[in-house]
Amino acid sequence: MKSKRDQKKKKAPARAALGAAVAASQAGALSPEAALFRHEQINLLAKSGWNSSRSICEGLKKVNLPAPAAGYLESAFSSEQWARAYHATTALRDHCKNARYADQAIFGVLLVPDANKLDTRGGVDPAIRRDQTEISAADIVDKRLPAGNLVTKAGIDWTLVATITGSAGIFLGSYNDIRNDESADAYTVDDVDTRNLMVRQIWGARVLQNGNELPDSDARASWTFTVFPGEELTEGCAPSGTVLFGRVRFRLGRPDRRISVVRACPAIVIA
Repeated sequence: MKSKRDQKKKKAPARAALGAAVAASQAGALSPEAALFRHEQINLLAKSGWNSSRSICEGLKKVNLPAPAAGYLESAFSSEQWARAYHATTALRDHCKNARYADQAIFGVLLVPDANKLDTRGGVDPAIRRDQTEISAADIVDKRLPAGNLVTKAGIDWTLVATITGSAGIFLGSYNDIRNDESADAYTVDDVDTRNLMVRQIWGARVLQNGNELPDSDARASWTFTVFPGEELTEGCAPSGTVLFGRVRFRLGRPDRRISVVRACPAIVIA
């Protein structure tokens, strides 16, 4: 059993975070809940692959993307944008709470880089992957895949996206089930049909942001892959992404696969 002194030590960081969040809310007109969310997400992003992986940091510098460290994130996005991020993330989590594997999904903020500087819709320079220790060889991209959809705007270095940021998404059925479902309400959150944001660019950014604990990887307890119903079929095949045998793979496969390893990641672009 832990002593009272140990318990006090454990509570101290949480109290400090809450105090910082309250101060931020008073300074930027954020609710205490949104301010705490902002504080927590900035801390997570500051420790993510964007900042903790030397090879990824070098890759960002090479293409003139600013490192999204805490100071940058505090100044680059307004209180209004962080409030929207909090609202969108909360709404997504609540909307998806009854989906299979929702209890294992981690919702939060993802950073997606300007595609003109770092395009995450397909394979990236192997040098960027060097310090992602679960990767042992260059990315594999099916040659039949088109360029893919963009959710970012040219000239904006980093775009905030509310989505699933953990190791696996939720189960919503097959690519066909999701894309062809006429019940748009099942996927609409904050007036956004989240299926349109189920695309390669977001997943590719997530692979980088997650650093050394890659999503949809066979290094996890359960291997999964993410389908992209926001993109068209190619030659009758559905686009998907996974990490298998040490390689990031942008693949094409059967659109009617409805097995449990098929995952989806609803998303909302914030700014």
